[in-house]
Amino acid sequence: MTAQSPFPDDPDRAFIWDMLMPRDFKAFAAQDWGMVSGDFDAGRFLGIHAHNSPNQDDWDAAFPTLDAYRDEWLRQAADSAKIAYGEPLVPALLRAVSMDRIDINGDVAVAHKKFDGTVKLAGGGVDRLNWQTLYFCRKSDRWRITGFIGYMKYR
Repeated sequence: MTAQSPFPDDPDRAFIWDMLMPRDFKAFAAQDWGMVSGDFDAGRFLGIHAHNSPNQDDWDAAFPTLDAYRDEWLRQAADSAKIAYGEPLVPALLRAVSMDRIDINGDVAVAHKKFDGTVKLAGGGVDRLNWQTLYFCRKSDRWRITGFIGYMKYR
């Protein structure tokens, strides 16, 4: 897991990595949806919530619109802002999360984002991150997120 893109010589993968890793984490820590709102294709968006279950029958279309996902993202960002972390959040997330696989086929991409690490808490202990998300992206004028399957069981 690294704070640097694993795709320095691949402009498409580097763009997607930057969009889904540091830019997403900076916006989340700042509770600023405006920093990432342009990264989505609202007309094509669909978010599937896997509820950390390996059984696909438990998954649902919890985010049928980008507005529904935005509201949940902002709620989670506000909840996170209430936690006293023992280290800066953005570098901790870049250390605890990896995305070293981005499959591209023409103008469509699938990015594999794995949350598998910890963030130190100010009072001691850690916040354990353990799930994965598959992001679907499409390139027209630039790469944009069209949806995801998120909160999937990991390890």
